[in-house]
Order: sequence, then structure tokens, then C-alpha cells
Amino acid sequence: MAASDGTVRYSSTKMAASDRTPRCCSTKMAASDRTPRDGRPHPALAGRSPQGEPERESGRSKLRTRGVWKAFFPQTHTVKNIRKTDCEGRHRTEDPGRVVSECPGGLEQDKPRPGPALGLEQDKPRPGPGAQPPSQLHGATLGYFRRVGDTLDQGFEDQGEKELFITNVLDEVRGQELKLCTDPSVSLVLERLLGQCGAPGLRRFLAGLRPHYAHLTCHRCGAHVVQTALAQAARLSAQLGDVEEEEEGSLEQLIEELSAGGRQRFLAYARDTHGSFVLRTLLQVLGGALLGAERAKGNPRKKSPRAGKQDNRLGKVTDFAVPEGFLAELRELAKLLEANVKVFVTNPTASPVFQVALQVLRRKEPTVASELCAAVVGYLGSLGQPGQSSPLLVFLKDKTSSHLLENIIQVSDKKLFRRLYKLHFRGQLVPLALHQVANFTVQRLVEAAPSQKLFSKMFDELCPGLEAILAQGHMGIITELAAACVKHKEKQQEMLMRLYQAFHCCEPASRRVACAPLFISLLTYEVVYDLAEEDSTTEHQPSAERTLQAISYHGSLLAQRLLRFDQPAPLVLSLAAMPEDDRLRLACDQTGSHVFDVLLTSGTVSDKQRKKVIRKFTGRFVQLACDKHGSRVLDQIWNSVPIGMKQAIAEELAARERELRSDPIGHHIARNFALAHFVKRRRDWDEHQAAESKRRKVFAELLAD
Repeated sequence: MAASDGTVRYSSTKMAASDRTPRCCSTKMAASDRTPRDGRPHPALAGRSPQGEPERESGRSKLRTRGVWKAFFPQTHTVKNIRKTDCEGRHRTEDPGRVVSECPGGLEQDKPRPGPALGLEQDKPRPGPGAQPPSQLHGATLGYFRRVGDTLDQGFEDQGEKELFITNVLDEVRGQELKLCTDPSVSLVLERLLGQCGAPGLRRFLAGLRPHYAHLTCHRCGAHVVQTALAQAARLSAQLGDVEEEEEGSLEQLIEELSAGGRQRFLAYARDTHGSFVLRTLLQVLGGALLGAERAKGNPRKKSPRAGKQDNRLGKVTDFAVPEGFLAELRELAKLLEANVKVFVTNPTASPVFQVALQVLRRKEPTVASELCAAVVGYLGSLGQPGQSSPLLVFLKDKTSSHLLENIIQVSDKKLFRRLYKLHFRGQLVPLALHQVANFTVQRLVEAAPSQKLFSKMFDELCPGLEAILAQGHMGIITELAAACVKHKEKQQEMLMRLYQAFHCCEPASRRVACAPLFISLLTYEVVYDLAEEDSTTEHQPSAERTLQAISYHGSLLAQRLLRFDQPAPLVLSLAAMPEDDRLRLACDQTGSHVFDVLLTSGTVSDKQRKKVIRKFTGRFVQLACDKHGSRVLDQIWNSVPIGMKQAIAEELAARERELRSDPIGHHIARNFALAHFVKRRRDWDEHQAAESKRRKVFAELLAD
């Protein structure tokens, strides 16, 4: 509010009547879009000020009003085609082909020109496929929420100001929830507000949605708002039971009420494109576990950053405490899933609901999850005829059903897993591994093997088809086999020999020293060294020429798995024998650099083996330091070598310190390695590095314990 001394003061989004601008610039919603609280029209609708005088402000008062406006909404927005306003308040348009008329609230509504002379109405343009429906809201309301979004972007000076602002905006929403939630642009702003509001604001908002749950759940925009509101239960889990007004109820009661309505229309929601996402979010909230991948893809209108470390292919899981009533509702929904298994097996929209339920129940109700898995396996098994192959094989090759079966394999207990393998997978692993869809289910099967004995059986069955699997390009099978060898500490040497055979470097034995570039590039020996078929028995001839033709993601992953074997010496020696240019290229590659990360941190690689590879970088440390990915490898080298080798690296870098300091990447290395101190205060540098190495060693021992 503008004070008498000209300073700008405000405590909320609501300004005094005497300081308000016309409705087209007000921070309040258009009166035509909401019901007046006292039943009387607002003075601005009649073009009068609250004192009854025509709104004719002096230049000074206008400046003051604009000051208050800009204090809260610095970036003002105008209607697209409005250029200027005359003294009578009528807006002019730049398009001479359109006429305007004054509308309530101060904004002009564009009117289409009259139709053709025949008196027939013009055909209205129809939106193309995927186009958003036109907004049904008043222009002033849309402008209001645009400014709300801009204010959220700019941030707030303190938390109290932010809470006051969000509370006031949500108060303006009351009574208009349906209209606002179904608008393409306003719904986005509402999601942002809900993501930052407190428990009281969320309670009032959900209470206002009560009559509209069924409509919003299946609406293209409203479903996102309902999802966002539900997901706030994780953030406000400690206040789920709080009650301020009996009519509203607690958050716990509101969510349980929404769940009860969802049970009544369960199949309709599950089959609906938008309702399916709401059901998934509801299952996660009731189970107290928000799955990372579901948060990322649940709202396709938002671009989420890549999740880092994956947890069972579902990203990072956020667990939170939930009341017993939520778990009871979760069990009721699980009964509906079990009773309608045939719907969720093949329906591409409903199947993800079942998958999310399995992942949530696995964490909170493992017994119920096992019952659901058994119900699906039993239903699919009952579809076959006696004496024929398992009917499950057909569903493993279906894009929709295979995803559900992958989740069942991950969630199954040992008893059900053995039954699955014995009745449906045994003897069929190689054909399934060669199929473009079913191979993903085989990957999950190998990954989830519960015992060494069962994994050994799978390994023995898959190994004869290893080269065919490689030729088909299904490298996920190979990397999962290598990872399972590390996990169960079984079949490691046999796995390495099979890879030698598949890449044609097993015989003669001299070729094995070249295995690293073959594995990393996923190319056979003949392709890399350009040999004809009659030269298949030629001895390996070491060469300093570049041989690494490509760096494959799965090849890098395979090399990382092999470096974690109990005996990683063959791959370490191969890395040391690579040509210098190939080794440098691998270290400076986004994917290949992770091979050296594992080499320098793996507990199965000895210090002597590490030094053999690190010494090969002598003379190339400056190139590593000036590369985006190579500099990270150099950091790992620095943290893993003793003080003597650090001095050798620092001497090489200090000789070109000026070049490093002028490089956008290298100057970080020069600072982190304290090269200036190394040159000018060598004794202090030595003492600091010795103390740092000792500290790292003690910390590593504590972590190991």
C-alpha cells in the first residue's frame, strides 16, 4: 500500500481500495470469473472508484499506484493485441479487422467480425490433433495467474512473505477450482503453488475439489493438478491428521475420501489415459513410497532432471510414514487389482497401475504383493492347453505384458521365482534372449536370481548362445550376466573365456592382451585389426597405432563389470597395453571415463596393477587436466596414488601452469592440486599432501568397518 510519505509498503496481495488500479491491472481475479462474496457488484464494474467518483487519477497518484503494483508484480503483462488506452478507458487494437467492446473488469473482449453477406455463420476453426483447447477464462484472470507465475519465478525475501502470498492466491481460487484446474495455463501455476503451500492451504484446496474428483481425474489438465495435490502428502506427512475446520476435515480424511471414490470407478480410471496417472500417484501416497521414475514421467509437462543412481529401475524412492487408514485403503485397492487381473495384463494404459502397485506393496505389504504376483502367474498359466508350450511365452513377447512380468520377477519371493523358472523359462532362455521384446524380461530374470545354484543353471543355459546374442545386439543380457557373476561370485572365469570366444580373441592366446578395446568397442578381433577369414589364427602383433574405433555404452559397462571380478588382471593388463592415443581417448570420453573410475576404486584391483596403468599416462596429464571428462579421471588418480606419484604428476603440470590457468577446465586442476604452492612453498605443499593422504586413509578404514 502506498504510504503518505511516498514509500511502498505491503503485507499481502490485497491492496486498499483507494490504491487499486482498474481491474485489468489488479492483483485480484476478474469479478466476472468469481462470485462476489457480499453479493454486490464491485465498484470497478461500474467504472467508479470506491468513493463513488469517476476514476480520474492525477499523474502522481497513478505513479504511486504503479509503484505498489510493481512492488509485488515487477513484470507486467498486457493483452497480446492491446496497444494503448485512451482517457475514457477504452482499449484500442492494432488489428483493423476486429472490433472491440468494453467488458466488465476493464478489459476489452475481441469480437469476431460479422459473417458473410448471406447471413450464414462462419465455420469455427477446429484445433488440430494434440492442440490445447482454447481457454474459457476471462483475459484478466489469465493475466493474474501469469503474474502469479512470474512472482514465483522471482522468489521472495523470506519464507513468511512467500507463505502469505501463496495463501492469498489460494484464497482467490476458492469456489472456482473446477474452472481453474481445467485451464491449460492456469493449472500449471496451481501445480507450482500446491508444491510450495502448507497443510492448511492444501486442505482447503482438496476440500474444494470434493464435488469434482470424478471429472478432474480424467481431465487432461485437472489430472495433473490432482496428482500434484496428492503428492504433497509426502512433504506434509507429519500434518496428515491435523484438523482446523470440521467441514474440511484432515488431509488424511480427504485422501481416504478420494480413494473411496476411486474404488467405485476403479476400472474406468485405470483405463483412462489421465486417470491412470492419478491412480498410480494415489497408490504411492497410500503406501508411503513415492517412486522416482513415476514422479519424473507422471507429469509430462515438466522436464525433470535425470535421476542418478537407479533403484530397481524406478529411480530414487522417497519413503514417508502413513497412517494405518492409508494402508487399509491400499489393501482394498489391491483386492480390486486381483479381481480384475485380465484387464491389467494386456491393457497398455491400465498395466502401469498394476506395476506401481507391485512396487509399493513390495515395500509395505510384501505378503499382498506376493499374492498379486501369484494371481497374475496363475491366470496366465491357465490360458494354455495341456501338452503345449507355456502360454507365458506369448505374453513375454508382448510390449505391454512383458513390462508387467518384469515387475513380477522383481517382486516375487524365492518360491514363486523358482516356480516361474521351472515351468515357464527353463529351456527357453536363448530364444527369449534373441527376441527384441522378451530379452528385457530375461535381463530381469538374471538380475533377480535369488541363489547361486539357480543363477548357475541360467548361466549354463545362456552361454552357448552368447555370440548369437551379441550378434543380435542385446548387450543387456551380457552385462547382466557379468553383474550376476560379481554378485554371486560364480562363473567368473568361465564368463571371461566365453567372451574371449565370442570376440574371437581366445586362440591364439596372444590375442587376449587386446581384449579391452574389443570389449569396449563391441567389435571382434578381425574387424578391429582388419583381418580376412584365412587369418583367423594369426598371432597378435602389438602396435602403437590407434585401434579403438568406437566406445560403446554397453561395452564400457561390460568392462566395468569385469574389473570387479575377483581376478581382473587380464583386463587391467589389456588396458595397460593399449596404444597411448586409445587410452587417452577412452579417459576423455563421457562413457569410457567410467572404466578408469572403477579401475581406481575397485577393491579387487591391487595398487601394483593400478600403478601400471597410471604410469602409462605420463606425459599426457596436461591433456587430461584440460578435458571435461579426463579431468575427473585425473582427480581419481590423484586421490588414489601415494605422495611420491603425486609429486611426479605435479611436476609435469607445474611446467605448464600458465597454460592450465588459462584453460576453462584446467584452472580447476591447478587450484585443487595447489600448483602455485608446489612451485613456491614446496615443503608446506608436501606436509599438506601427506596429512591429506593420511586423513583419506583413516576415513576409508572407518567406512570399511
